[in-house]
Amino acid sequence: MQPRRGQRRGQGREPAQPVGGPPNRRAEIGLLIVVVLLVAVVVIGADLIFGAFAGQTGGSATTSTPPAGASQIGVVVPGRGGHWTNVTPDQLAQMLGHKDFTLINVKTPYIGEIDGTDLYIPYDQLAARASELPAGRAARILVYCRSGGQSAAAAQSLLDLGYTNVWNLDGGMIAWQASGRTLVDKART
Repeated sequence: MQPRRGQRRGQGREPAQPVGGPPNRRAEIGLLIVVVLLVAVVVIGADLIFGAFAGQTGGSATTSTPPAGASQIGVVVPGRGGHWTNVTPDQLAQMLGHKDFTLINVKTPYIGEIDGTDLYIPYDQLAARASELPAGRAARILVYCRSGGQSAAAAQSLLDLGYTNVWNLDGGMIAWQASGRTLVDKART
């Protein structure tokens, strides 16, 4: 068989390959994996760096290190003019075992309470009824409501009143009951 014009002897009839040969799928996939890993490293690194500037330890959580001398229980939540500490139902149950704080139900309207509650003051009446609160601004006060929204507002109100040792039941009475605990009804108004 005679070679075609421009073809050398010994060359088969295979089609000519582009310069550099056929694309290597494994190399393309490997390169893609390297790029994805580099992007992940950059994103995680940026999160850690910006978290450090914001006083956080990575991620977008609202936790921070408690001030010196503070208990290691709970999660510190920043507020205007201070902070409060959110606790879980298990942590509150443990605290009730050696109670050294004022426990206030701030849920309005009244729907029951955790046994051991000292006061019922609706969250939007704390400032008006401040005379019922502990006199010392360093007294530990723990507030709770049905789900946590009203008690977070109450915690901020307590900070506004100058209290410095404010605590909040994260998830409120719903979380308390979900943990297998019960409420009592003292028919407070």
